[in-house]
Amino acid sequence: QVHLVESGGGLVQPGGSLRLACTATGVTFSTYAMGWFRQSPGTGRLFVAAIAWNGDIRRYADSVAGRFTSFRTYGNSTAFLEMDSLKPEDTGVYYCTVGERIDYVPASWEGPWGQGTQVTVSS
Repeated sequence: QVHLVESGGGLVQPGGSLRLACTATGVTFSTYAMGWFRQSPGTGRLFVAAIAWNGDIRRYADSVAGRFTSFRTYGNSTAFLEMDSLKPEDTGVYYCTVGERIDYVPASWEGPWGQGTQVTVSS
């Protein structure tokens, strides 16, 4: 059974940084893409970033490009989202998921989804 656990969220001031982690178990981690989505109050899950199974292809939402970096380590089956120059509009619950290919639509990912980690950017 595939299981994803996110960590690394918290409260940070505007301009600060956070690193989220998503550790996968029960899946051949090296063969799946990893995606990150954000959900804010009153909105659905929005695409933030994704990385292909081999790390060669990365995609970012326009709103985070140049500030966020997605990478992965295979030894411990963990995907990371490095978030720099954080803005209040980055606030939300961040979820990771797995899939056969990168897609901007949440429903296109085979999943499952992690439990989410709260990121709050506020002064």
